[in-house]
Order: sequence, then C-alpha cells, then structure tokens
Amino acid sequence: MEKHAMEQDPDARWLARVMHIAFFLLLGASLVRFLLRHPWEDRSPWIVALSGALASLYLLGPVLGTRATPRRIAWLCTVVAVWVLLVVLAPSFAWCAVPLFYTGLRTLPPRAALALVALLTAFVVTAQVQLSHGGFDPNLLVAPPAVAAIATAVFVHAQRQADRQRALIDDLIRTRRELAAIERREGTLAERQRLSMEIHDTLAQGLSSQQMLLQAAERTWDADPSTARRHVRTAESIAERNLAEARRFVHDLAPADLAEGGGLEEALRTLAGRESAAFRVDGAPVPLPERVQSALLRIAQGALANVREHAAARSAALTLTYLDDQVVLDIADDGRGFDASAARQSGVRGHGLPAMRVRAQQLGGTLTVESTPGEGTVLSVAIPLSTPLEAGA
Repeated sequence: MEKHAMEQDPDARWLARVMHIAFFLLLGASLVRFLLRHPWEDRSPWIVALSGALASLYLLGPVLGTRATPRRIAWLCTVVAVWVLLVVLAPSFAWCAVPLFYTGLRTLPPRAALALVALLTAFVVTAQVQLSHGGFDPNLLVAPPAVAAIATAVFVHAQRQADRQRALIDDLIRTRRELAAIERREGTLAERQRLSMEIHDTLAQGLSSQQMLLQAAERTWDADPSTARRHVRTAESIAERNLAEARRFVHDLAPADLAEGGGLEEALRTLAGRESAAFRVDGAPVPLPERVQSALLRIAQGALANVREHAAARSAALTLTYLDDQVVLDIADDGRGFDASAARQSGVRGHGLPAMRVRAQQLGGTLTVESTPGEGTVLSVAIPLSTPLEAGA
C-alpha cells in the first residue's frame, strides 16, 4: 500500500526522474572517463557492452513499477549484478551506486534495502581504493559510507514524512465522514422536531377543534338542530383543511393556505376569517422568503388555536407589521389570560409556545408573550428581514 502510494505521489515521481537522469549522467561520465584514461584494450568491448546492457536494464525500471513484486526484485538484482561486474572491470563506474541506493530503498523492504546499501557501499569503497593506486587516503574510506548514510537518512525521513501526511489525510477524511454522519443525524432530529411542530400546529389543533365542535353538536342536536348542523359543517371544513395539510406534509410543501397563492397576507386573512378574527397589515409589504412566510403562518395557526381552546375570548386580532429591518406578527385576544412569567418558570404551557419560539429562533427572530390573568394575551413574533437563511444562501 505504501509503495503504491509513493508511486502515485507527484513528488516521488519527480524524484525518480531526477535519479534516472543522474544515473545515466554518471554512467555516461564513467564510460567516457574510462575510454579517455585507458586506450582500447581487451576489456574495453566488455566495458562498452556492459554499459549498454546496464543502461537498457535501467530503462526497464519505470515499466515494472516501484512495488516489491518478484519481477521488480529480479530486475533490481540483475541491475546490481551488471553494475558489480562493471565496477570489478572498471572501478570508475562505482559512483553509479548513488542512484541505485535510491532505487533499492524505494523498492525493497527496509532491512533488505539497508543490506543492499551496505553492499553497494562496500564495492564503492573497494573501487575508490583501487583508483588511488595504493596511496592511503582517509576520505576514500569515509566519504562513500557518509554519502550512503546521508542518502539513506534523507530517503527514510522523506518516506516517514509522507507516511505521516498520508495518516493525517486519512484522519481528516475519517473526521469529515464522521462530521457528515453527525450532520445527517442532526438533520434527521431537526426534521423530526419540525414535523412535530407542523403536526401540532395543524393536524393536532384541527383534530382538537373537530372534537370540540362535534361534542358541542352532540349536546345541542335535540334542542337546537340548526346550531348542531353548523358545528358539524365547521368541523367538516376543518377536516378538509387538515386533509390538505396532510397531503402537503407528504409532498413536503408549504402550508396549504400559502400553496393556494396570494402570499402571506392573503393566507393570514383567510386564517383570520376561519377563526373569526380581525386582520390588518401595517407598513409597506416586502417579499419574504418562503421559510419566513411558512413560519409566521404556522405561528399564527398555533396562536389562534390556543385562543380558541384556552382563552375563552370574545375577539382576537392579527396584525402583520413591516418595519425597516424586521417583520412583526402580533396575535392579541381579550380572553382570560394567564400569568406569563409563572408559566415560563413552570413550563406547563404545553408544546405550542415552545414550538412557536423554536420556529422564530430558527430564523433569527424572537417571540414574546404578554399576558395577565383577566386581561387577555398578546403574542408577538419578530423576524429580521435579513434572516440567517438568506445570509447563507
């Protein structure tokens, strides 16, 4: 795996090309030096032939790849054997070992590669001693091992750096996948919460209203049949709206009132008419994102459902106000009211108000409730005109 990764690394391929060029330069320089220093003699044909064979063999290296396959190892052994013969016949070919160091380190496992480097270094030292014609020079014993050690250390360091970088990249990829999985889970939870609020604000409220109307119809059926039939017709209308909402949930569309066209103002006016509430618009209307329109309509539905079920109000009013930097929706009633501060502390107001507050917060807005026992309730939701949703778009 690591050898294959090195083969795919652009820097490794670049270094391999440099080493190939260096090998052929050293091989050519060694051959020229031999022919200049030694007139044509019996070993000259062998030197030329072996040089050509070594060059041809080395050209096959890139074709075989860099992994330690049997063919690659056999090729490397053949190259080293031909080089050894050349060094025995002409010690001036010894410095061709430097590119061979790299080839061995890149191809073989660590221990085998170090053994090959030691063997090549021994031949280089022997060749340099022969070239010195018997004169002792400490550099001849120190320089080749030093060069071999430097080349090996540089290669091993580079390989370890590459391994660490690959490990880091693998960790980053794994972390990115984990984050993506977490985001998917969070998205699933958020969608569940959204559906919970949608169902509470529409289907659950509608079913509750139908139940109350049908119970009222049952109580008045004998004494006041016309009123009972009116309750039944109203329950039928609510059931029709709930069916439309259920279909919108299946298709993940906007609220039914918005889907019918006309925008938020028309949807709120229709809702207010169904709930016998007043409605007005203040300020100059501006286009609102669909998410904002849907959230405001859902909040209005939930708030009016609370008025109908809990407030015992004689009247209610919706006011949609467009300001310079935000849109505000107020729902006011003259019902029995409640202690808003005590309700916030005890958390006994059910799912409705928390769901409305979450809707507003998801759009960067706020929801406030002002109520006093016996004096009615005013619910106000304010959404900035530049919402987080728009900023991220």
